[in-house]
Amino acid sequence: MLYIKADVPFELYEINVLDAGDDELLKISRELGLALNLEEMKRIKSYFSRIGRNPYDIELQSIAQAWSEHCCYKSSKCYLRQYLFGVEADYVISAIEEDAGVVSFDDDYAYVVAMESHNHPSAIEPYGGAATGVGGILRDVLCMGAQPVALADPLFFGTSVESAEQEIPAKHPRYLLSGVVSGIRDYGNRVGIPTVAGMVFFDESYITNCLVNVGCIGIVRKDKIVHSRAGNVGDLFVLAGGLTGRDGIHGVTFASAELDESSEEKRSAVQLGNPIIKEPLIHACLEIVEKGLLTGMKDLGGGGLSCVIGEMAHASNFGAEVWLDKVPLKEEGMAPWEIWISESQERMMLTVSPEHVDEVLYIFQKWDIPAVVVGRVTEDKKLRVYYKGYKIYDLDIDFVVKAVEYCRDYKVKEVIEVDETMGVHDFKSLILKMLSHPNVSSKEWIIRQYDHQVRASTVLTPLQGKANEETHGDSAVIRPTKSWRGLAITTDVNPWMCKINPFWGTASSFDEMVRNLVSVNSTPHSFADCLNFGNPEKPERMGEFVECVKALGWMAKGFGLPCVSGNVSFYNETPYSAVAPTPTLMGIGIVEDVRNVITSHFKGKGDVVLVGETKKEFGGSLYSKITGQKSTVVPKTSPEKLKNYVEAMLSAFKQFRVYACHDLSEGGLAVAVAEMCLSGSGCKINVSDYVELFSESNTRWVVEVDGGEEFVKYLRDKGLKAKVIGESTGDSMVISPLRIELHVEEMRKAWKYEEG
Repeated sequence: MLYIKADVPFELYEINVLDAGDDELLKISRELGLALNLEEMKRIKSYFSRIGRNPYDIELQSIAQAWSEHCCYKSSKCYLRQYLFGVEADYVISAIEEDAGVVSFDDDYAYVVAMESHNHPSAIEPYGGAATGVGGILRDVLCMGAQPVALADPLFFGTSVESAEQEIPAKHPRYLLSGVVSGIRDYGNRVGIPTVAGMVFFDESYITNCLVNVGCIGIVRKDKIVHSRAGNVGDLFVLAGGLTGRDGIHGVTFASAELDESSEEKRSAVQLGNPIIKEPLIHACLEIVEKGLLTGMKDLGGGGLSCVIGEMAHASNFGAEVWLDKVPLKEEGMAPWEIWISESQERMMLTVSPEHVDEVLYIFQKWDIPAVVVGRVTEDKKLRVYYKGYKIYDLDIDFVVKAVEYCRDYKVKEVIEVDETMGVHDFKSLILKMLSHPNVSSKEWIIRQYDHQVRASTVLTPLQGKANEETHGDSAVIRPTKSWRGLAITTDVNPWMCKINPFWGTASSFDEMVRNLVSVNSTPHSFADCLNFGNPEKPERMGEFVECVKALGWMAKGFGLPCVSGNVSFYNETPYSAVAPTPTLMGIGIVEDVRNVITSHFKGKGDVVLVGETKKEFGGSLYSKITGQKSTVVPKTSPEKLKNYVEAMLSAFKQFRVYACHDLSEGGLAVAVAEMCLSGSGCKINVSDYVELFSESNTRWVVEVDGGEEFVKYLRDKGLKAKVIGESTGDSMVISPLRIELHVEEMRKAWKYEEG
């Protein structure tokens, strides 16, 4: 027998792994929803052989959560350590090791950064999946003792299902987009945290597997920073927040496998968020932090109680004892293993010294938040769980938490560089097509649904310019404290470039992130990543991941920008396709004085200067996509070149009267200048050919400045490329000698075009 009912007055099974052969071990993994492979099951069998007994179901389920790709990064840690981690910066307080990165903001405050994915749940249930993604990232920031102050949401969806070459059983991208946006809107708005940054990108590779990435920024006094670990031996574990139910069971194992037709049956793995509980939960936790009543705090995310208690104890080299029947439940009849691994939302775990427990429980009661003591910190490095007086779990924490790690084999595809692009006859029509392309066109209909000004600290919103005629900004800027110092926030990636060449596509995405921060007059300070890829067990997919991480590490180390937090999301793949390599980046910049930020729209007051060097690089470009012309020459960059331009640009901003600045990305110079015209003045510029007009070469900006020639000389004296290309004036975009003239209203109409 594989499953033996334990002699206890509740549902508990002994799992006979000791007598199981290979086929039976795999059967156990499959039937219990463990998502563990044969080698991992054999490792479990060996451990229990060593301690002389079979595991209970709750123990196997706990190991499966801890060993899931989502929780332990077993396929990515090897290469992340090798290529990405290790950028030194004396202002970084904590990076990578905890739920969120902590970075010095000024003498008194630190900002907290976290970024996560909620891809599989959103593909199955877009509203709930996206909402709980926002809830989870808020908790990651909260558990460092920080007040969340801003949210970001990079989103990736398929093109229309009807355009696919084969019939694909997939939810329509519009349905997914609408559900995801509604989930982000309803959660973020109700909890009262502004959504200030993000992006929406469309590509056929996301048809069966959309990506929903979320980021959060928080602010905390340096003397109030909390760590995600247990405090001292004898401290008590206090569980606070929402009740525990069957929603979210097997969430992390569900997210650690490919999606297929059977995934629809796993809706119970999608958690149910409740922002109405989250808002007072944040207040209560921050009051406890302010009064210094806790010794550690961590949110209950992937793996639920199983992971949070084990990880907190492991981080302190302690053990834990848990009384599972103390956990408040949503419903009767839950088995112990269900209680233990449930990922029900809106829950936080605190460690509190016994003398402060009553006051902590009172504060939660005052905020109408359920809170109970469910365990204590022990000296030995074992985790023991009791239920109704019976010991049902007794494992070495190191065995569970240290998990497994693979340096998987990978294969890097050869990219043969070819460029067959040439000019077209009708540049005017092409520019209008670019402006109406879903990856460029107005996202106002989404942005307006989010409250991006709640908390009254948003200095630069996602939409900038004249009322009712705004254009997209490069970065949002918030003022998180009473000083004039601010934070710039941007999210960036170009999946088209990464699909052709993962290395140079990622390097280009890093370059764009930095450009966007500089455009608003902020100094790039740190970044977080959310690395979204297909099945890591396939060498080609793993090769894409390794190339991206190599490029990210090369750019970050050469530029000197620390990666302080991040997430890896694998298995974004179905039998129909894998997603394009999508290493999403969230950049954070320091604005010395928010009164000196620069916006992206022309003011009709100065010369127009093109900064940077333009080359024939159309791989992954909008020009190549729309015209159907082949190019695999993805734009190149280097950290040294980028750093030189950034330092010169920020220095020039202090020397000259700069009215507007915008980076060049999708659509190149043509789209960048058009976007700058949409909420202000038109312009007259001189551009010689299609390469200069549409190339997406890196490290380039358009600047509207008083005294363009002097500005250009300032940059050229530093060995950099720049030239005056015209002036901002009139109510049309006029491009000579190509004889292009587009009225601002004509461009705005195309930009706001919505298919259907």
